[in-house]
Amino acid sequence: MGMQLAVHMVTIEELVPREHYLRRLEGVLDLSFVYEETSHLYSRRYGRPPIDPVVLVKYLLVGFLYGIPSERQIEQRVQTDVALRWYLGLDLFDRVPDHSTISQLRRRKPAFRKVFRRLFEEVVGQCIANGLASGRLVGTDSTHVKANASRASEEQVELTEEPGVYWERLDAYEEEGLAELERKTGRRRKSRTKQVKKDRRQTKKRVSRTDPEAGHMKRPGKPRGQYYLSHQTVDTDHGVILDVRVTPGDVYDSVPYLEQLEHVHRAVLPIQAAAADAAYDFPLAHRVLDDLGIRFFVRPQTAHDRTSVELKREAFRYEESLDAYVCPNDKLLKLNTLHRSASGLYRLYLADKRDCQSCPFRSQCLRPEDRRGARKLEHSYFMPQRRKNLERRTQPEYREALRLRQIWCEGSFAIQKRCHNLTRLLRRGREAAEDHCLLSAAALNLKRLIRNAD
Repeated sequence: MGMQLAVHMVTIEELVPREHYLRRLEGVLDLSFVYEETSHLYSRRYGRPPIDPVVLVKYLLVGFLYGIPSERQIEQRVQTDVALRWYLGLDLFDRVPDHSTISQLRRRKPAFRKVFRRLFEEVVGQCIANGLASGRLVGTDSTHVKANASRASEEQVELTEEPGVYWERLDAYEEEGLAELERKTGRRRKSRTKQVKKDRRQTKKRVSRTDPEAGHMKRPGKPRGQYYLSHQTVDTDHGVILDVRVTPGDVYDSVPYLEQLEHVHRAVLPIQAAAADAAYDFPLAHRVLDDLGIRFFVRPQTAHDRTSVELKREAFRYEESLDAYVCPNDKLLKLNTLHRSASGLYRLYLADKRDCQSCPFRSQCLRPEDRRGARKLEHSYFMPQRRKNLERRTQPEYREALRLRQIWCEGSFAIQKRCHNLTRLLRRGREAAEDHCLLSAAALNLKRLIRNAD
């Protein structure tokens, strides 16, 4: 019996169900801005007709929406998936763009990558317009993304001397602090003329020859090796990711934090309150967020008193009205000067030498080799704001803010790792890592936008 062939008259439009996710995506996401962003990259007069840049952006976006890890696999999926063909504007027998087109585009036209930041921003704008983000409370955290580089490619490299990340901010607060010191003590310390020496506990770092822009991550409870960090600030109303920054894996979470929050506050959405875990509890953050009028809910960092004497800092009581510390022998340690390091600004309090000489606690308070012969204590110049924030940490509102941060930040990372390619990178370099993390965040935001648009 011969094989029978049935002939069907069918269009691709009929094959894609009315309620399909990609139909809803097409209705929500207007990609016309891609033409405006890329027009300068294409010649109208020369060369072969290019592949539509919108098709290329959709091609990559579906890879992140469906968790397809490589461009080669996206090409294979589009060939057989009718809905993906429909979304890319291809008919049943149209040729699918070759995966190498994308890599050639990235290689020959690096400016094309601006499209990914703009795509992310457009999606965030739509989420805000649809009432999915309010800025009432944002949470910030980072997650590690495996770089395309092995530990075998690492070599030790000398670290270069460079100013701290908050250098200019600390300069401005130092001037304010010196004026305050003059009011309180009548003495004006000379302004610094020499640059502060960087705190150099580490003089070498491990750099990969394969991807020198990645960083060697070595954190407790985390895998060791070459990684990038994706730092995300998330609105806790519906989990919309408002901003993404990418750094090497050996950068502290606190480094991009203030710049990221100020960008969101001024350019994306005014922030009323911010929540973060203990990695973000550094004194300058308390002061800067206070100046911006943002309430700060942060898990306190555990303090380590490394002094080798018996009487630790807890034995001294700080009297705010006197701006002085009272020692166990009821003598005062008065404000002496403002001390600046590469990472912070500190007020130095000194006891009177005569008080220390006749003190019964001298042997428990001072080391025998202490040449100055008087106890000193210092605290951060930004301590008042930190203390004000941390005094609220037992309040229900404070605990709830930390809970929401954990749910939305860590929950978003978990979904992105499982479904949206945030586990590892195929391409190398910090810019490629940022494109990758932006597309992953845009994919999650689109899912949340479509779900809440119904």
